[in-house]
Amino acid sequence: MLLGDYRVEVVPDTEFRLDGGAMFGVVPRELWSKVCPPDEHNRIRLNMNCLFIETGSERILIETGIGDKWSPKQAAMYGITRQRSLSESLHTITGVSAEEITIVVNTHLHFDHAGGNTKLDKTGECAVPTFPNARYFVSRAEFEHAESPHERDRASYLPENWRPLRESGQLELKDENYEVVHGLTMETIAGHSRTMQCARLERGGQTLFGFADLVPMRAHIRLPWIMGYDLYPVETLEAKKKLLPRAARENWLCLFYHDPDVPLCRLVEENGKLSALNANGFSAQHEK
Repeated sequence: MLLGDYRVEVVPDTEFRLDGGAMFGVVPRELWSKVCPPDEHNRIRLNMNCLFIETGSERILIETGIGDKWSPKQAAMYGITRQRSLSESLHTITGVSAEEITIVVNTHLHFDHAGGNTKLDKTGECAVPTFPNARYFVSRAEFEHAESPHERDRASYLPENWRPLRESGQLELKDENYEVVHGLTMETIAGHSRTMQCARLERGGQTLFGFADLVPMRAHIRLPWIMGYDLYPVETLEAKKKLLPRAARENWLCLFYHDPDVPLCRLVEENGKLSALNANGFSAQHEK
């Protein structure tokens, strides 16, 4: 797909599962289970939809999924059903190898967004960069929080996903808001945490906005449907109230990082209710 003069592709990593109650916070199971049916362990299907952008001079990957560094016990706990590695999916979809990626951007360093930053070496004991020729970008504030997390989110931060990049000299710490390349900016938006960023790509009169964990799936376009994982849910709500109507009004392409079925959508608002249409204009979900 072209957005102006940039090539853009969504690269799904792999399906995994998280607890449905945690994914929808205070929303009753009777409601969320109608749109996200849980399995026998109360887990719902998710994916990790990474964004590839080719500018002509740069090949950029925003997010790297959950990675391959999981024990069988951990993979079973998260219901990881990997068919191929992210690098293989990247090459199949874009024709670009891991070695050809020049910039990797993390919105934040939770394991399901930065897990593919590194991989195990041939010994299976040490983590090394997955993208050996890339510069890795993350905000300084997020890096500092990841290095000193508190009890509420400590389990989401696994140092093997970023410390090898620091050691290799590939990790670059960025400002609260910054430009990756012309037209692509990262914006810190509080809610999921204080330091998570969202991606905005503006080319050819169009806008693609990656909501990261602010609005992880189409189901979360309902304003009060907010994850239990969010550290600041009231701020998530305020951000959604500003961004989602604007996305509908300005016809943004919206990337929902964790949606397992239709990650790239446009929104329409009718009578105060938001609906998600897939990128081809067909109905993907209607808010009840």
